[in-house]
Amino acid sequence: MSQTFFQVDAFSDVPFGGNPAAVCKLEESRSEDWMQLVAREMNLSETAFLEREGERRYGLRWFTPATEVDLCGHATLASAHVLWETGEVEPEHPVSFSTRSGVLSARSVEGWIEMDFPADPPKETDPPPGLAEALGVGPRWFGRSRLYDFALVDSETTLRELKPRFDRLREVVEVGISVSAQSEQEDLDFVSRFFAPGAGIDEDPVTGSAHCLLAPFWSKRLGRRDLVGFQASERGGTVRVGERGERVLVAGQAVTVARGELLREACGSVSEGLRASGR
Repeated sequence: MSQTFFQVDAFSDVPFGGNPAAVCKLEESRSEDWMQLVAREMNLSETAFLEREGERRYGLRWFTPATEVDLCGHATLASAHVLWETGEVEPEHPVSFSTRSGVLSARSVEGWIEMDFPADPPKETDPPPGLAEALGVGPRWFGRSRLYDFALVDSETTLRELKPRFDRLREVVEVGISVSAQSEQEDLDFVSRFFAPGAGIDEDPVTGSAHCLLAPFWSKRLGRRDLVGFQASERGGTVRVGERGERVLVAGQAVTVARGELLREACGSVSEGLRASGR
């Protein structure tokens, strides 16, 4: 049996923007080793695997080329987009996903995909030694959430001009760090960038999961629940967020740029045995 896959640019309404993710809708259960090999072959920041559990309910797992992760926003957005675009779920119906971060849901709202995620507010703490040297700037405020480190810098200009020393950053940041500033543009509330060299991603284009900490931080700071952010990577992407107490609404757009097929030879026991054999 072959396996269809889609490549989707998430948090973008045009091709080649936002953050690309691969999405595989599984027709049968597959092993973790096989999924990891496929993600390595796709070589995108995330590959999502969907397995139907019931009416408009799917199991969802996310893999980088190196490991499985607990939460991924852009691949969740891409997955919902594929389900609606292919007609497997009617666009007027929400979908829900069973994940390592609990049950997540997504719904279509006026051309945007709105996802319901757990809030992950950062708690203030001292920055690790060497962080300022690694980032190239000292943070005005530093904190840690369950998932990531967080650094506030003094301006949007400073943020956009950051040129981190990734060899040093890898030594002081365990998973990833979201760096943010208040926006200087009227149609945006905040801007951010995300670095995770320790996970093999020097700079992630648009990081949906990081907005689980950005939303509560900026909502408290600006005194508003609904905000618009922009992740200022080279590809870039707009993210709408809504602070809802223990939950966060994270919304973006998506466009499918490619679809393909893993051939039968890549879906059988030979592929399953590659990792065990060390090949």
